[in-house]
Amino acid sequence: MRHLGKSLSTLFVSVLLAAALAAGAFAAPFAAPMTKITIVVKTQSGKPVDRASLVVTFIQGHNIVKLGKAIHTTFELRTNQEGEATIPSIPQGKIKVQVIAKGFQTFGQVFEVNQEEKTLDVTLNPPQQQYSAH
Repeated sequence: MRHLGKSLSTLFVSVLLAAALAAGAFAAPFAAPMTKITIVVKTQSGKPVDRASLVVTFIQGHNIVKLGKAIHTTFELRTNQEGEATIPSIPQGKIKVQVIAKGFQTFGQVFEVNQEEKTLDVTLNPPQQQYSAH
């Protein structure tokens, strides 16, 4: 009887291991392709913009593994002295980039990202003159 118990536990562990491997093999082909994004913020004259605030929102794409549920991911970060900000890997799809920096117009645009690594160049415009309609 003792030998039978040991055989059943070995069989149980083998079945669990096989199930885990099969689940991993099944999920791997359906994993969403990921991308690493670097955003470079510069002025119209080509100078980097230090400490610009960035909001990057993943707006379109679905996770096949999670039965098509939408992926909601938002990053808030600032540029470094070279005007660069790097976002950790996110699923490929459409992202919205918003940039706010003191002394410049606010920037906002949607980008399609479908590569493993992507560098987005953002050029900020100087503020416009205020005018009154009265």
